[in-house]
Amino acid sequence: MTAIPAVTAGVKDVVVVCPRPEPVVMAAALEAGVSRLFRLGGAHAIAALAYGTETIPRVDKIVGPGNRWVASAKALVAADCGIDFYAGPSEILLVSSTGNPAWIAADLIAQAEHDPDARAILITPNRRLATQVAAEVKNRMPADGPARLSLGRHGGVIVTKSTAEAIELANAAAPEHMVVDSEAMAAKVTCVGSLFIGGWTAQVAGDYAIGSNHVLPTAGAARVRGGLSAADFVRQITVQRVTRAGLSRIGGSVIDLARAEGLNAHAESIVVRLGRTER
Repeated sequence: MTAIPAVTAGVKDVVVVCPRPEPVVMAAALEAGVSRLFRLGGAHAIAALAYGTETIPRVDKIVGPGNRWVASAKALVAADCGIDFYAGPSEILLVSSTGNPAWIAADLIAQAEHDPDARAILITPNRRLATQVAAEVKNRMPADGPARLSLGRHGGVIVTKSTAEAIELANAAAPEHMVVDSEAMAAKVTCVGSLFIGGWTAQVAGDYAIGSNHVLPTAGAARVRGGLSAADFVRQITVQRVTRAGLSRIGGSVIDLARAEGLNAHAESIVVRLGRTER
């Protein structure tokens, strides 16, 4: 899911790290256009990509989600190597007043099994629904794995006075994934990595089969940007060209603005071209 937007943008050398690449993963990497795949993961993989080793080339940009150690490592190397954004641990926030309790519970547990630090929360104005979902989560909780620990630490149900208050809290959280009941609720959502509308639009489907790239901002970063796309692999270069006649027309304004800032050398750069001593 990170290789395809890179290849689409024209990146010629795509390097992937994966600690346990199953044959199907390697086949997918080959189909996606990956140049090289290394059996490596964790914070040390980030360091290897950022600075290079005898066998792993230094890269220009590191993208993709990870656990707290990977996210911290990306933050540490960001001054020396480009990164996408803070991506992980995973988050799901459901805003519902009429949803199916069993479906909501299943969605919460599914997201929680990613990582002990994953966050899975329901916000609802319906107290009865809150109670039903809590009971379903308890009944469906797996006997082992990270979901139990994740929900115990970071899971929860928030009961609000109204649907409007629920949406307001959800926008303030700016989660990675948000699930809402209807198009009317969706129209009021302003901050989210990826939005899922209606009970049939399971967030898990977004992990594997629907929507755009699923590398999404977490920890409130959805307030300022969306998910990974081909645009993350494109350099935007502005090009400016002015003729003698054009500079004659705008030069006076540039000189005035430069002098207003007290940057007389800036003004002189225009004055000397125009052959002026004063405007």
